[in-house]
Amino acid sequence: MNFTKTIIHWYSINKRSLPWRETQNPYKIWLSEIILQQTQVKQGLPYYEAFVSKYPTIFNLAKAPESEVLKLWQGLGYYSRARNLHSTAKYIVNELQGNFPNTFKDIIKLKGVGDYTASAIASICFNEVTAVVDGNVYRVLSRYYNIDTPINSSKGAKEFKILAQELIDKKQPATFNQAIMEFGAKQCTPKNPDCENCPLNQSCLALSKQKTDQLPVKTKTAKAKKKHFNFLVFISSDGKTVLEKRTGKGIWQNLYQFPLIETEKSTNEKTLRNALKNNTLLYNKKFELTLYNDEPIIHKLSHQHLYTKFWIITVENIKTETIYVKDINKYPVPILIGNFIESFNFDLV
Repeated sequence: MNFTKTIIHWYSINKRSLPWRETQNPYKIWLSEIILQQTQVKQGLPYYEAFVSKYPTIFNLAKAPESEVLKLWQGLGYYSRARNLHSTAKYIVNELQGNFPNTFKDIIKLKGVGDYTASAIASICFNEVTAVVDGNVYRVLSRYYNIDTPINSSKGAKEFKILAQELIDKKQPATFNQAIMEFGAKQCTPKNPDCENCPLNQSCLALSKQKTDQLPVKTKTAKAKKKHFNFLVFISSDGKTVLEKRTGKGIWQNLYQFPLIETEKSTNEKTLRNALKNNTLLYNKKFELTLYNDEPIIHKLSHQHLYTKFWIITVENIKTETIYVKDINKYPVPILIGNFIESFNFDLV
């Protein structure tokens, strides 16, 4: 059975109608690929549409303030993608006169662009014969060829890239790349793949060896660290609160948050009151303290799990720069903070 022809034929029948498949505009393809990194299509689609609507060209995106871009990105996570997206847009406009690079070797030099994204853009927009390898491709190839090399190893990355490059259709690289990714997303799914109705089931080695659920292989990563976050939600008598901009390097860089006290273990009201005695945001010791969520909200990141409590502090005055609570939704915040803001309903303050 010809793997490549079978995949392309399957795609011609089963492909989803998606807006970025209706264009070869490198700006829009690049935008879609950055959004879809670490993000499923159903979640990324409305963000893509929002970005294209607000920033129809790379010039529009380059002119936008970073805070506005981060606000539009809010909820997608991995905010470095948004910062890199904005930075690269400005670079292309200011240094390349708005001309998107048109070869793999130049595209991969862009900030926030790796082998997969560069291959996708180069093949879809410029018909360059360079294979994509994403999570879907790893899964399809590892199962079909029964490859147990860990996909998150340098050896695995090289091995699968070489294999994908051998399989790509030289005459229609864009179609093949989109076909194999779609096949992994819809047919050869992570759990409970529909092997019975798979067009490759007669030659799939993993299926014949009953190893479908064992592939692809990933080496175990370090255990996520456990952190305890206590966010201080100040509310003054004149309807103001405090949001602080995170300026240090990190996943939430340039996003806003409530003042934070990090502790080694879960904190009770007595312990937090003691911690607040010397807090510079308080004019005096007169304040009301209320725990918003009795059970910590667990926010899981790739390298750490945040056990989070939100403490409502009602005071007469706040001894720092403040914002009116009515303006709180103007600021880009991590999804953890955004969810709290939505559930707390500051409109009633």
